[in-house]
Amino acid sequence: MLEDKRHRLPAADLVEIVRDARRRTLDLVSDLEDDELEVPPLPQINPPRWELGHVAFFYEVFFLRLLGRTAPFLAGADELFDSFRIAHDTRWSLPLPDRSGTLDYMASVEEAVLERLGDGTCSPKETYLALLCALHEDMHGEALTYTRQTLEYRAPSLNAEGSLPPLEAGPLDGDAHVPGGTLSLGAAPEDPFVFDNEKWQHPVEVAPFDIARTPVTNAGFAAFVDAGGYRRREWWDVEGWLYRSRLGKTRPTYWVRTDGGWYQRRFDRVVPLEPHQPVSHVSWYEARAFCRWAGRRLPSEAEWEMAAVVETDSGHKRAFPWGDEPASAARANLDSDRLGVVDVGAYPDSDSPSGCRQMIGNVWEWTDDAFYPFPGYLVDVPYREYSAPWFGYHKVLKGGAWASRSRLVRTAYRNFFLPERSDVLAGFRTCAL
Repeated sequence: MLEDKRHRLPAADLVEIVRDARRRTLDLVSDLEDDELEVPPLPQINPPRWELGHVAFFYEVFFLRLLGRTAPFLAGADELFDSFRIAHDTRWSLPLPDRSGTLDYMASVEEAVLERLGDGTCSPKETYLALLCALHEDMHGEALTYTRQTLEYRAPSLNAEGSLPPLEAGPLDGDAHVPGGTLSLGAAPEDPFVFDNEKWQHPVEVAPFDIARTPVTNAGFAAFVDAGGYRRREWWDVEGWLYRSRLGKTRPTYWVRTDGGWYQRRFDRVVPLEPHQPVSHVSWYEARAFCRWAGRRLPSEAEWEMAAVVETDSGHKRAFPWGDEPASAARANLDSDRLGVVDVGAYPDSDSPSGCRQMIGNVWEWTDDAFYPFPGYLVDVPYREYSAPWFGYHKVLKGGAWASRSRLVRTAYRNFFLPERSDVLAGFRTCAL
């Protein structure tokens, strides 16, 4: 229950988080023309203008209404922006407000949220609800980022003066050995903020295993493609082969073959494929097919987390792979600081106790596990629909991507997508059989 949450933050901290999340959302669309917000129906993304109204609506429902505000900001908002009342395929035909009306709605809700937060110390309930809404907006900011990639729009104009240069650090080959043991998988009750699917820590026995120090690179995946990986049925399970056949896939999404070799589309530009960067925009099915070809396998969620944070000598579980300090630009490729992936050998300061690199940031990493609740799971209040509708259908991803916000991504955080999704910023690392 909300009243049981003990974590409290100063209002000034929450105000800055809310404002920062909104700045990022607006920055992701500010350079787009009106017609670029009016996209044709697509199966895996939302209309950008609907996305904007939805993040404002979420604050209205899960912050302001739960704290007593009943007066609506926009007539009929529930019939326009409630993601569980509005089927995905109908979001293109809704009578949405125009760009100006949408931005006015967003501004009105934000002003009310900031006024409610005030300037003192917020209650546990206010703290939890404000963080829930801001982190939800962060998730949609990442979705807007890969929506721009899907639509072949130019790269977003973020961090224009402070963007960090590309990192060309090369590969990092080999496996890390993890001796196994008992892992406390999941979040701890004393953690400041958790999502319901992370509850709660429970012991999981993990056998010894070897895991790649980095995600699979473009060069590694290109070897699979060039060996006929998309044409040979023996590397795919039944569902994966149906997925490949239905889409007619012969290569990863956004790869382009020319006489000069492999290229890749990044937003609206086609650039040479960088061999030492992690392969991205691949589905779980493609990751599994690669593993069969390579004589490897995907890690389980427990294996991934043990390789990321458990100290092999003491068994101590760190908060992050590098220690207990939060993520920074020196340790992880997050927050769109570089507007894309970097070489897998970059960020040596990110190494986990077992010697794995970049387990936070750069690309999300598919695990082998289906998304299911942990033992003792209870639907969270108030956001009952966050996890429960997706159990069993989705696969678990870990670690965050270059467009993920650093305040969202933690080792315990469980992302989840359908196994056919290849538009998201996902790659993978492998384990020895």
